[in-house]
Amino acid sequence: MSKIQNPLQTAPVTAVPPHPDRLIQKTPFFYGWVIFVVGTIGLTMTSPGQTYAVSIFIEHFIHDLGLSRSLVSSLYTIGTLTGSFALPFVGRQIDKRGPRLMVLLISVSFGLACIYMGFVQNALMLGLGFVAIRMLGQGSLSVVSQNVINQWWVRRRGMIMGVAGLFFALLGLGLFPNLINWLIPLYNWRITYMILGGMLLLIMAPLGVLFYRDLPEKYGLQPDGDGKVEAAEAKPANAKLEAISAASHTHVDESWTPSEAIRTSAFWNIALGGASIAMLSTGLFFHMISIFDDNQLSTTVAASVYVPIAVTTALMNVIGGYLMDRIAPRFLLATSLVLQAICLWMVQYLASVEIAFLYGMVLGATGGLSRIVSSVIYANYFGRQHLGSIAGLVTPIGVAGAAFGPLLFGVGRDLMGSYNTVLIASAVLPLLLGVAALFLRKPEKQDYR
Repeated sequence: MSKIQNPLQTAPVTAVPPHPDRLIQKTPFFYGWVIFVVGTIGLTMTSPGQTYAVSIFIEHFIHDLGLSRSLVSSLYTIGTLTGSFALPFVGRQIDKRGPRLMVLLISVSFGLACIYMGFVQNALMLGLGFVAIRMLGQGSLSVVSQNVINQWWVRRRGMIMGVAGLFFALLGLGLFPNLINWLIPLYNWRITYMILGGMLLLIMAPLGVLFYRDLPEKYGLQPDGDGKVEAAEAKPANAKLEAISAASHTHVDESWTPSEAIRTSAFWNIALGGASIAMLSTGLFFHMISIFDDNQLSTTVAASVYVPIAVTTALMNVIGGYLMDRIAPRFLLATSLVLQAICLWMVQYLASVEIAFLYGMVLGATGGLSRIVSSVIYANYFGRQHLGSIAGLVTPIGVAGAAFGPLLFGVGRDLMGSYNTVLIASAVLPLLLGVAALFLRKPEKQDYR
């Protein structure tokens, strides 16, 4: 663990009083627990923009709008990539304006985007809708919700993010696909999207603006509920966070700027590993209904497989969170990449419902482990001060990977007549990146000066 120089040695002492906040002051327990709950709800409410939820609508887009599978896949790829271009800006705005204002703007915009999806009539409108829901849901709302939890937890960050991932898996991955699959026959897919938009406007936007808060040090608190900050010191350059922590005897890792972080091999090792899993898992989720149909398994079976996916995702979030606080994260990243390769092999042999459920468990384990690694490792390696900006840089890389997965699998099936060839070829990538992950090390600033 790298040693932080005390900024008090280079700066005059000037007290910085904590920012008063009535809600935090009246909360009878550490406010980080409130952040944990509402941040987890925020992660769950990204679901309408996540591939596991969008996948339930894909066959309706194809049949009702008269579009080919390759075209819908291409629109999804273009929409995901285009939406990702805004994420560095979103990350900077989270650091600058704070998560409270940003979650309100994002939630309202995301809700309106979902309502818009209920009105799409052609390929152009669908493509624009994909841009909006991917940028706002899978991207922006994920970034602000994940970051707000990371800001309030340091020492127990792995376990907290693991439990957050557990509830995300059960309520998001487990609930939303089945909720959508229930709503579509009851109403139709257009009304279903409008209902999802209403949930964002009526639930997420009010919760976010009421309960999201900035760094705990701003309110005179320490992360993890370790007491109050007695005195904060002046900020030399951009070392305010380290100054506060040093004055209050709180441990904090080195804070890297985005330009410093992207110069490290660790940043790219983690980012590419995450992008690989995002690409291949997104391809599997996006074409889930079609893959199961090719194996003579019904849409109902495909939707029900989200239950074992959710359960194992939840379990691996908790297990992974526990392990993240105790062992080197490179082993967890490597394990998740190997599990991804196993998924690509298994999906070719879905001969029965039992095998399909086993496949779902492995896919869930992959997602749960990779999610907890990506949720925690950037804060652990690069500090909290510029976390929003760093997340704004790394998220588009993962989103770009997620964008190409559906296109890769969709075009592969249209050209080859089945998914098998592209599945076999794709399995090589996570295996290679899994080996590379074993050499991952936490960067030290002196090595990049």
